[in-house]
Amino acid sequence: MPEVAARLNNLPPYIFSVIGDEIRQLRAQGHDVIRLDIGSPDMPPPPHVIEALAQSARQPDKHGYSGYRGSPVFRQAVASYYKRRFGVDLDPDKEVLPLIGSKEGLVNLALAYLDKGDISLVPDIAYPSYALGTRMAGAEPFFVPLSHKKGFLPDLQAVPSDVAQKAKLLWVNYPNNPTGATASQEDYKRLIDYCAAHDILLVSDNPYCDVTFDSFVAPSVLQVDGAKSHAVEFMSLSKTFNMAGWRLGAAVGSAQALEALLRIKSNIDSGHFLSIYDAGVAALEETPREWLQERNACYARRRDLILDALPQIGLEAEKPKASLYVWARVLQGDALDYTQRLRSEAFVSIAPGEAYGPGGCDYVRISLGVPDDRLAVALERMKRWFNGN
Repeated sequence: MPEVAARLNNLPPYIFSVIGDEIRQLRAQGHDVIRLDIGSPDMPPPPHVIEALAQSARQPDKHGYSGYRGSPVFRQAVASYYKRRFGVDLDPDKEVLPLIGSKEGLVNLALAYLDKGDISLVPDIAYPSYALGTRMAGAEPFFVPLSHKKGFLPDLQAVPSDVAQKAKLLWVNYPNNPTGATASQEDYKRLIDYCAAHDILLVSDNPYCDVTFDSFVAPSVLQVDGAKSHAVEFMSLSKTFNMAGWRLGAAVGSAQALEALLRIKSNIDSGHFLSIYDAGVAALEETPREWLQERNACYARRRDLILDALPQIGLEAEKPKASLYVWARVLQGDALDYTQRLRSEAFVSIAPGEAYGPGGCDYVRISLGVPDDRLAVALERMKRWFNGN
């Protein structure tokens, strides 16, 4: 066989793939492993979304190619959602581009903008695809510090001027995965001003905007005046409507950036299944706010159970106002060792913070996406394990 491409040698295995392999081995040995590492909603989408998929799939004209720009009715639904949710006007033909899940859009945007020798500004605690997409494109990430003291917001003063002048992308994600941190419209304005001053495209990854607690309302970067000239935002139905496996999202904002992204995508994929788009329209247009509130109340209850247990398992954390995670600091010892031992000895899997970048080495991430009964068992196992019982 020939040698693989050099880019693979610079691309580490995806952390959850590695963890998944370890869990399969443990389960093959007869162990019941409870996964609190993956941010996958455990509850189903709203019933009307499933019914919309079923009805659409029965139609004989729904099974051909959907077009590279996706379904016009889905693009309009996304634009209507942004107007209703954020007060942002979007042109559904030029400022909305459907995606096969936002993850592919993030990586493909890196391919659209980055070449060998380029730099993208990546938070030092971040969803792995930002740095991995950068490296896949042959470019280099510069890790921007995110610290607890500064609310896990990018410390742009730590970026040297020569790096800022060379950078082409700045990645941000609020509500944040993994920290649960949030950003205000004032924070977004500061980021937009920075990107405008340095000719950088701001990439806002916003899949958790509707997974919020305690009356918090998450904003969009596009609410900042002039943002569409400097930013593209990624939205997803995965977390908002419990549709992670359906792989449906969209990029919105800068028409120029979306046209570049489309040039990559049209050479890689042929769009989504039309019936998935139809179900997405039902999710965006017909889901009552009460459904989201009830689902989020379930997550908030789980969040509080985890926070209550942290002192008994050697962890500490602040209460997140949004996202699907508790980001906890390990008080003693090594965080990676903590997660590995917990998985192999107590058969509970949580994510090591270092999977999210060099700033996460002292932390672990615990997902709220697990049924209540399994969460209760997992927390009891963790308490017994930590206390040596």
